Amino acid sequence: MPELNVVDVKGKKASTVELPKDHFGVPVNDAVIHQAVVMYNANERQGNASTKTRKDVSGGGKKPWAQKGTGRARQGSSRSPLWKKGGIIFGPHPRDFGYGLTRKTKACALRESLNAKFLDNSLLCVDGLQVSSGKTKDFAAILRALKVEGRTLVVLEGCDEKTMLASRNIPRLTLVRAQDANASDIMNNKNVLVTKQALTLLLKRIQ
Repeated sequence: MPELNVVDVKGKKASTVELPKDHFGVPVNDAVIHQAVVMYNANERQGNASTKTRKDVSGGGKKPWAQKGTGRARQGSSRSPLWKKGGIIFGPHPRDFGYGLTRKTKACALRESLNAKFLDNSLLCVDGLQVSSGKTKDFAAILRALKVEGRTLVVLEGCDEKTMLASRNIPRLTLVRAQDANASDIMNNKNVLVTKQALTLLLKRIQ
């Protein structure tokens, strides 16, 4: 049965948590993680790029010259895509890039991403993480004690205003609730720091 050490805010081992042997310590399914990450990235796209076609460009109401007799090629509008300042052919228009995956697929991706961090020794569990002072230096001191460096995702069991306030000015640090964490959040960070209660919630989500 794979186990994950639980430490206190000073970095000392406090206890251990048993992880499901069917989901942790086994080879990672990279394909399902890729599906989820692509889906989450697509849902974040704004899709507001827009261009004007020949009907949207101002002007061009009058035929530039007569159909015949000028010796030049026939033209019907000065706003033709072939003309300077004309419309755009097949240009982008506002659209929604988002799509969804099944609930089981997203749960599987979350499970595999946690397993990937576990195998990489980048998953750290702390018995509790609460900065009641709301000061950034206190939160930074906890991270130094835990020897956490680089992009870090902190998964909490709830929303604590003081802890969020203390974390805002720490670079490359993201706070998220256990019920909101997803595979994209986990894979976009080097380290995942999770509280013991938040880990329990995550294990329920990946069943």
